[in-house]
Amino acid sequence: MSQGPAQQGSAQQGSTLPPQLAELVEEFSEVGPKDRLELLLELSRELPPLPERYADAADTMEQVHECQSPLFLAVEVEPDGDRAVHLFFSAPPEAPTTRGFASIMRTGLDGQPAADVLAVPDDFYVALGLARAVSPLRLRGMSAMLSRIKKQVAAATSV
Repeated sequence: MSQGPAQQGSAQQGSTLPPQLAELVEEFSEVGPKDRLELLLELSRELPPLPERYADAADTMEQVHECQSPLFLAVEVEPDGDRAVHLFFSAPPEAPTTRGFASIMRTGLDGQPAADVLAVPDDFYVALGLARAVSPLRLRGMSAMLSRIKKQVAAATSV
């Protein structure tokens, strides 16, 4: 069985991406730089609204200060079984790049077992090929999102 680009890069780092995240990475890798930006903008429009319990994002969610636009996230980990992870993001509509990054994280990691989320390589986003479409500062925001998610998952799963 042949591995797609996402799994090849991750396999070299000793881990694989969760299926939905690998699928997104593959989608991005199959299109040119201009289309990658359009795909990111498309994903930004798909970020779901917050549930009522997170209505006041600033008080109930963690802010990712490395993002150029205000971004808040919350991580919930189910107490049983494979400890499925659920992600919630708040980012303003006028920040489509930040919303797109959040949507990638949510689409690729929401519902995945905690162990799989923790195993995602810290630099998986490089395989998205967005370096020519967005600034390094913006990519640092995406890296910070993943770092915060992993930190919260690790805290929730430690005994």
